[in-house]
Amino acid sequence: MQDTTQQLRARLPTKITGIVFWGTVFVGLILTLFQMRTLEEDIRGRHALQSNRFTEAVADLLVRQEAASPEVLSPRIDTLIDAHGLLGAEIVLENRLLRFGRISGESHYHEQTLQTPDGIPVSSGLQRVVMYLPSVEAEVARLRKELLITMGVLFSAFGFILQWILQRLLTQPFLGMVTTAQRFTVGDEQARFDETRQDEFGFLGKFFNKALDYLLVQQDELKDALARVRESESALYHEKERVEVTLHSIGDAVITTDEAGCIEYLNPVAERLTGYQLHEVQGKVLSEIMQLINENTRQPVENPVDQCLKCGEILELADHTVLVRADGEEVAIADSAAPIRDRSGGIIGAVMVFHDVGHARKLARQLSYQATHDALTGLYNRREFEQRLKEAIEESRLRGDEHALCYLDLDQFKLVNDTCGHIAGDELLRQIAVLLQSRIRDADILARLGGDEFGVLLMHCTLEQARRVAEDLRKTVRDFRFVHEEHSFEIGVSIGVVTVNASIHNMTEIYSAADVACYAAKDSGRNRIHVYKPDDHELKRRQGEMRWVARIRKAIEEDRFVLYSQVIEPVSDPSLPVHYEILLRICDESGEEVPPMAFIPAAERYNMMPEVDRWVIDRVLDTAATIERGPLREAVWTINISGRSLGEDEFLRYLLRRIADSPVPASRFCFEITETAAIANLRRAARFIKQLKTLGCRFALDDFGSGLSSFAYLKNLEVDYLKIDGSFVRDMVEDPIDHAMVEAINNVGHVMNIQTIAEFVENDAIRASLQALGVNYAQGYGIGRPRPLDELLASRGLSQVAARDCG
Repeated sequence: MQDTTQQLRARLPTKITGIVFWGTVFVGLILTLFQMRTLEEDIRGRHALQSNRFTEAVADLLVRQEAASPEVLSPRIDTLIDAHGLLGAEIVLENRLLRFGRISGESHYHEQTLQTPDGIPVSSGLQRVVMYLPSVEAEVARLRKELLITMGVLFSAFGFILQWILQRLLTQPFLGMVTTAQRFTVGDEQARFDETRQDEFGFLGKFFNKALDYLLVQQDELKDALARVRESESALYHEKERVEVTLHSIGDAVITTDEAGCIEYLNPVAERLTGYQLHEVQGKVLSEIMQLINENTRQPVENPVDQCLKCGEILELADHTVLVRADGEEVAIADSAAPIRDRSGGIIGAVMVFHDVGHARKLARQLSYQATHDALTGLYNRREFEQRLKEAIEESRLRGDEHALCYLDLDQFKLVNDTCGHIAGDELLRQIAVLLQSRIRDADILARLGGDEFGVLLMHCTLEQARRVAEDLRKTVRDFRFVHEEHSFEIGVSIGVVTVNASIHNMTEIYSAADVACYAAKDSGRNRIHVYKPDDHELKRRQGEMRWVARIRKAIEEDRFVLYSQVIEPVSDPSLPVHYEILLRICDESGEEVPPMAFIPAAERYNMMPEVDRWVIDRVLDTAATIERGPLREAVWTINISGRSLGEDEFLRYLLRRIADSPVPASRFCFEITETAAIANLRRAARFIKQLKTLGCRFALDDFGSGLSSFAYLKNLEVDYLKIDGSFVRDMVEDPIDHAMVEAINNVGHVMNIQTIAEFVENDAIRASLQALGVNYAQGYGIGRPRPLDELLASRGLSQVAARDCG
């Protein structure tokens, strides 16, 4: 825009000035041509006049200078020649030719013969005068040149003056209006024309300013209108685009029809699921294109769009509906159809939305299967088994039918796990599941209840029939040989059998009876069957143990355990540190103290010992941390670890963390495990001992010698103490065989650099005999009876921080 303004400023004055200037030049040239036509006559006349005047002046001079010589006349004649504009002259004086000035053959000359006038004295011999003047042609050329130069200067000055006047009067106001118009066109709405001038430009400025104001008002109104139009267009476009994008990108298939049920639109998902392209089926009746059947009955299913158009309501497909594609492939779908109405509420079509639910139905079947089946064996899981058992109990109560429940627990499963690992254990469970399934009827329910426990619900089966089935299952498992790599195992199973009849009140009751019967079979020697009978005293004892589970848990929650301690004194070397074995009691709800053998078997049987052991460890570690002085500062605290805790990884991690965080040296803690528990979990026991010994803890093997292979297992366990079984120690003074057994165990222990502890030392005679054999420690009523730990601490002048006392 700036360039345009500069061009206008450069050209407009020039154009106007040029028109006037060249018009004036043209007129001047015409006038000059007229003047040039008379110029030569004027020059010739002027030459004649000059010649006459020069002749008269020469004559007059000669008259006044009669006797003058040519030398005297020459300067004066030259003066006259210059004064009259001559180039030169020839004078004939008394027949003498005198020349003055510049005489050239190209010069124009005038010749004049003089006659002496009457009454005037005759000049001294002047006869003729020839005067040389510039050439007429040269004079004309010179004058023409001077005229042209003069005219050029005059016309140039005239042009500049004219341009300046036009610039002031016309160009500047006009360019100002142009600039204002340009500013307005580029968006400067404040640009206005000059209204202060009192000429035509001022009038035009007022007119244009009013036009601009009106234009701006119209422009604003137009902008508002355009904005509303664009907003509406944008909203419509976005709405249309959103609908199209939604329909194209939605995960569901969408089909729209007109009021006659003819297809108008299919989105890409609908094209993929039906197998038809929109251009192939557009305008065709939907029910003819879309074939729906029931996947179970294989009968045709009415298209919901047809029903929707008839009733004008939203409808859904029935379950298990299958769409038959164009290529014959079947797709499981879920569907809904809704009417499309106009503003007046009339039905103008319908929309059908459906999606592929094949994966969902497959997943639902898988989830249903997983919810009711065991992932490892493929049998029913405990939840589904309990549901079937509940139905059987209800059926017995309503109809009087009799069923039977068999509770199976594998006998050697832990041995397989410890020897070959969990992978082998899992494979054993899978093979046992197949084996058991092959021995029962299709109507019976077989389930894995957890771990190595299985349940069999024998439908419509008497107790005697159930006994025979259980015996068949027991023999089948007993005859089975599980082989893994180079190992071969004989697997036994203990089975508890209980009848399901109208006398059973709930599932908890029958589960409890079956569980107790199974444990009774295990306690009877394993690989046995035990049939539950209401008057069975052994089973009642088991049920009593089950009631102890709730009492033990409540005692833990209410902190009603009591810690006791029994001293273990050195026998042969007084410099050895004194040990104190921690024992446990319960203070029951009535304030009475309950001995350990009343609740420990129940806690072990129902896997509560890890929780009990944690409680004991926490209290002992906290108590030991408060003992900073006195004789107990160097005492070793012996804590019993149950077989259940020994095989639990989480318990091991917890114990490692507590020992590492305790300010008490780890060497002041000795963990006591029974020989039976160690042998049953040999690999786990060895790992348990090894990890804690890295912290400095000590280990004692309790009841050593009671097993048949005690010495064979001893080399695999890194223990510090052997506790000689009390059954040998009690009668060793009178019984030479017991004495020999104690001596043998003591000798083997010392050979393996393991100290020995004799249990059941009840008198001084036994103590003296042990001292003679070199046994390191003695424990028993003859050394010290168990007493509350708080009492021990108080006797040593320490605070009672261990645990509460029933008293």
